[in-house]
This record gives sequence, structure tokens and C-alpha cells, in this order.
Amino acid sequence: MAKITRIKAQDTPRDEKPAGKIAEPKATSKKVVKKSKKPETPAKKVFILFRPFVALGRYLRDSWREIRQVRWPNRKATWKMVIAVLVYTAIFVLIITLLDMFFTWLFSLIIK
Repeated sequence: MAKITRIKAQDTPRDEKPAGKIAEPKATSKKVVKKSKKPETPAKKVFILFRPFVALGRYLRDSWREIRQVRWPNRKATWKMVIAVLVYTAIFVLIITLLDMFFTWLFSLIIK
């Protein structure tokens, strides 16, 4: 009787898959979103005057689904981003002001 040995993933190069072993998907830390129990029904033919309202309803429904999937930052991360935006804004205001003063001075020399 032949001895069967399992090949560990560490023993094989990354490009090659171990023989006889099915690659398993990597575990992710993403939260799995459960789908609703009702299957999506195919779109029915709607009277032409109601089509914009149906499209608006679908847009709002799909937008709400996307918003529910967003991972919102906590208070600390939000303040860090706000401070970063304010700092970058102040830096660019300073740069633009200095450039404006420089070009004003340069054009006043040229014109006089």
C-alpha cells in the first residue's frame, strides 16, 4: 500500500499549485452582505408615462443599497481627514497668493 503525502503550500513555489489539492479562496476580513430572500424579478413592461418614475424608483433603491454597503469612518478618522484638507487648502492658498503677488509685481515692472 503506497503512502500518500500531502503537499504543503509552503513547499511549492507560488506560481505552481500543489498537485491533488484544490485551491481554497483566501479568507478576507470584508463583511459578507446577505442578499435579500426575494429573487430579483425581471422588469415588466410599464406604460410609457410611468417609465421615468419607475427609473427614478430603481435609481433610489440601488443608491440606498450602495450607501448601506459603505464603510463609514469613525469620528477620529473624520477629524484627521478634515484637518488634512484644511492644511492642504492653507498651503495652496499661500502658494497662489505668493504667485499672484509675484506676477502683479512683474507686470507692474513691465508696464511702467
